[in-house]
Formats: sequence, structure tokens, C-alpha cells
Amino acid sequence: MDEAEFLALAEAVLARLEASIERAAEAAGVDIDLEPQEGGILKLEFDNRSQIIINRHAAAREIWVAARSGGFHFRCEGEQWVGTRDGAELYAMLSGLISEQAGEQVQLLH
Repeated sequence: MDEAEFLALAEAVLARLEASIERAAEAAGVDIDLEPQEGGILKLEFDNRSQIIINRHAAAREIWVAARSGGFHFRCEGEQWVGTRDGAELYAMLSGLISEQAGEQVQLLH
């Protein structure tokens, strides 16, 4: 995949993630401040002031996630984004990370 294809795909994924996080947080009654930023960055801030940063990394053709518990990289494989270390699926991993930082169960749906 060339850089232009990756950027288009990553922008679409970030937009879907933003919508999914908003829906899941509302359903769980969790307050998450979502701030899309230029350059393919989605910043989540929680009531406890912790943050999760989701961004695209064009050089590696990956989506990167920085959370309180660590950093995670995801590559597109077919229709899914999977973790480069453990094969975890992006939405499943984010559900766990968001739940951990929010202190409430939050389940993201595709």
C-alpha cells in the first residue's frame, strides 16, 4: 500500500473510531473528551485527566496508540487492524484500554 492509500485508509479508521468511542462512552455513561487534531491524531481525555492518543504513522503504515499502560502499534491486515506484537485487534484492544482508564466497562463496536 502506498502512502496516499494508507492516509486515506487511516483517516477513515480514525473517523470510525471517533464515532464508535462516542457511542460506546454514551452507552456506558462515561465522560470522554474526544479531540480530533490535525495530522491524523485523536486525543481522548478522561475525568481522571489521563489520556489515550491514537494517531496514524505514515512511514510505518501503522496506527499507533499511546495509553497509560503502554504503546501499541497496529497494521492493516485485510479488513482488520492487528497489533504488531500480539495480534490483538484494534477495537478489542481499545475497548480494554478505554475501560481501564475510564474505570467503567466500555465496549467499542465496529
